[in-house]
Amino acid sequence: MSTLVVLLATWGVAGVVVGWLFSRRDWKTFLVTGVITRLRPWETKERYERLLLIRRWKDRLPEAGTWFGGVSKRHLPTMADGGRTRFGAESLRAERVHLTLLLMVPVTMLWSRGWWMLFTIMIGVVVNVPCIIVARYNRVRLALLA
Repeated sequence: MSTLVVLLATWGVAGVVVGWLFSRRDWKTFLVTGVITRLRPWETKERYERLLLIRRWKDRLPEAGTWFGGVSKRHLPTMADGGRTRFGAESLRAERVHLTLLLMVPVTMLWSRGWWMLFTIMIGVVVNVPCIIVARYNRVRLALLA
């Protein structure tokens, strides 16, 4: 039971700390993608919608982007708040937050043994991968508007 408490506390604290650290950066620093975060040619709106059925479940995910003073990604920001450019940057910020949190999997495996290793992998994947997928989907949709 103590392993469960430690794992859940670690994931919770990591989520808050990583989210807070990324929220301290100016949104304009998220205008440029990197090698990992650049969109690939095969990533199309249709593939996300047909293969992942993303439109059915994306709105069920929590929106934590506003927790530390950020902008919600449920709607496009007003032009005064940066409009589509800001939306793209905030989507990239969300993607990077969840990619960073995936790095917690090997950290938590340092003290996890047996089934707990599978549990920590499951937490990392179930909590972060859907958020990464939605962030990328939003960026694909935004690219279609450009």
